[in-house]
Amino acid sequence: MTTLVTVSELGGSLAAIGGAAYVRHAHPAAYWSTVRLPVSVARLVASYSSTMDACGLTVEPPRWRALALKATTRREIRPVPPRRGLIRPTATGLRIRLRLAPGQEPADVAASAERLRHAWGVHAVYVRDIKPGVVELRLVGFDVLRKVRMPRRIEGGFLRVPVALREDATAFFRDYRAVPHELVLGATLSGKSMFLRNLLTGLAAQPVVLVGIDCKRGVELAPFASRLSALATDPEQAADLLPVLVKEMEDRYDLIKARQGIAPGTPDELITSDVWGLPESERPAPIVLFIDEVAELFLVATRKEEERRDEMVTQLIRLAQLGRAAGIYLEVCGQRFGAELGKGATMLRAQLSGRVCHRVNDEASAKMALGDIAPEAPIAACAIAAESPGLAVAGDTSGGWSRIRTPYLSLADAAAACRKSARLVPDVPALTSFRP
Repeated sequence: MTTLVTVSELGGSLAAIGGAAYVRHAHPAAYWSTVRLPVSVARLVASYSSTMDACGLTVEPPRWRALALKATTRREIRPVPPRRGLIRPTATGLRIRLRLAPGQEPADVAASAERLRHAWGVHAVYVRDIKPGVVELRLVGFDVLRKVRMPRRIEGGFLRVPVALREDATAFFRDYRAVPHELVLGATLSGKSMFLRNLLTGLAAQPVVLVGIDCKRGVELAPFASRLSALATDPEQAADLLPVLVKEMEDRYDLIKARQGIAPGTPDELITSDVWGLPESERPAPIVLFIDEVAELFLVATRKEEERRDEMVTQLIRLAQLGRAAGIYLEVCGQRFGAELGKGATMLRAQLSGRVCHRVNDEASAKMALGDIAPEAPIAACAIAAESPGLAVAGDTSGGWSRIRTPYLSLADAAAACRKSARLVPDVPALTSFRP
């Protein structure tokens, strides 16, 4: 009888272990909340002081405190760690604020992030500077990029669209007011189209002029035609569309100049150098130009095509250099982008301050996108596996970069969202003939 009970108990234990392993793999968020969260909190509280000491993040106590300890107790005076705030659990990990001791800086804590990860048994630790003397540790309990779930509460805004999830479990925003132009690179089946799909869907719900150039006969952008104000599906149409956009940009500059030429004595707040300083009643709707497979605009076979290419590249460079103040933004996508495309390619790339690099076929492509951002970023991009579509490295010219992954959005759902918001298409008379 005892043997039967033992076998039964063993079977129940194995079933529990198997169930926990399944939940950990299939539902990592639920496993974290029920199992790993209490364990990690207990480890953090129990080992906080010793861990900080081992990481070199402790300092000698103030002299008054040392004297008080000597006068009242015989305990050994030990270095003190940064003062810890409340531990705040989240759906993906923990957040905790630290008040740094005199002489410490956020870089000291960031340098020990990997040690803290192992000491407290979490997937990753990220450090964010809150204010002078205070940093926030964001502990991520599991790999949030393996199965992307966007945060429930996302505060977007006009021309600020959440399109992906960062590896620290925060939303990645495409903010056109902060980063006017962007280059998106990725090989076939890398998830570049999914990134574009999420971005288009997010902008479709806003009063923004969406313009597309898709030289693959429109197969990528045609499903969103109901929301597009203009669409060019081959280089010939693109050559006709780009001068119209340049003329629209020049007209907007004339509008800004007219506003600047107002009577003397006008308050300074009414004088502006871009469209965002114009009164809302006079302000034209911003334009976002999507270019899919930009290399098709550069490839030529005859001298006549070469002349057309040079004109288009010149117009794109003008839009990239001057378009921000006129409310015109570029989203340039391709599999590869570099000097070998031809004259003007490097100059155009230099104007695209935002960079998103999905899986690419060679290291040179990653360096083209991220080499001028940070030396570590191309290495991270080259490490993206083919089994992880949508995973990318995003950076900007400030030197910051992070791994992101786009959530899945079906083409049918994206097209339906664009059809639902078709009434929001702004009226731009110059683009009427290009309306799909």
